[in-house]
Amino acid sequence: MLQIDGSKGEGGGQILRSSLSMAMVTGSDVHIKNIRAGRSKPGLMRQHLACVKAAQQICNAQVSGAEVGSTEITFKPGAITAGEYEFVVGTAGSTLLIFQTVLPALVLADGESRVKFEGGTHNMFAPSFDFAQLAFVPVLRHMGFDVELQLDRHGFYPQGGGRWQAVIKPLSHSKALDLCQAGALKAKQAVATSVNIPAHVAERELAEVAKCCGWEQQDLRADWVSCLGSGNVLSLRLQHEHCAEVVEYCGKIGVSAEQVAKRAVKALRRYQQSPAAVGEHLADQLLLPMVIACGGVFRTLKPSLHTLTNVDVIHRFTEKRFELVELEKDCWEVQL
Repeated sequence: MLQIDGSKGEGGGQILRSSLSMAMVTGSDVHIKNIRAGRSKPGLMRQHLACVKAAQQICNAQVSGAEVGSTEITFKPGAITAGEYEFVVGTAGSTLLIFQTVLPALVLADGESRVKFEGGTHNMFAPSFDFAQLAFVPVLRHMGFDVELQLDRHGFYPQGGGRWQAVIKPLSHSKALDLCQAGALKAKQAVATSVNIPAHVAERELAEVAKCCGWEQQDLRADWVSCLGSGNVLSLRLQHEHCAEVVEYCGKIGVSAEQVAKRAVKALRRYQQSPAAVGEHLADQLLLPMVIACGGVFRTLKPSLHTLTNVDVIHRFTEKRFELVELEKDCWEVQL
């Protein structure tokens, strides 16, 4: 049985999720210890347990240790089964992380899967639904994946209650990823999405973006949605010829609208100042799909600890090894 130490690398939930994905697609039994040892509250939280339960369900796995607070689990996968599934976090925990956990397995199933999710859709430390729809899935389609997403209701922290669904078809053909150039900029947009908060918060966020970036009114949009509780997220979007970058920051009590906007702009500028095509957060999300498909190459910002951790986990399950080469300041080439 393969042994994975969850305290290595970024020391958080990604080691667990990537290990579950790789165990399913390779059919490998795995024992994961020291789960989230690098976090202030180690062990499985509800959103991590939801990932384990989801993985268990789609491949009829034998699992031990799957309970809140557990710091180790044993996961023995069975055959991956296509079908209709519904995964509920039960809190505002990220549903997008569950999606990314089960996606590599479901594209290898022998039929179409329809998956419903309930929980958080826009979280502080996880990809949002918008990021998945605008940045992640389009690149998957370039690689031959057939995935469609539909948002039914937003879910902000701490209330959650978001709902969305994905249609995942089996991978009939794939092609190597080639994403070294983003291509010409086709559109840019700042979107402040809010629910049950004063209107001036979104207005101030967008005004600060306009001030810092010189964007025109036509590039700014305030969306008001209906869902549980209250919340706000600022999303800065660059649509290039070959890919998109989406930078997001969630509003937080004690953090001014101007500070939220400045943090988002800072991250956006970093991307704009690099010749890389792929943003920092998209980079680590592309690695598992590349293993499932035909590999490829892309250029990104300096790899994050999440990316390096994912590279290590993948290598533990297969003989495949990603090569990471620094080309210039804050521009790296990743190849498989």
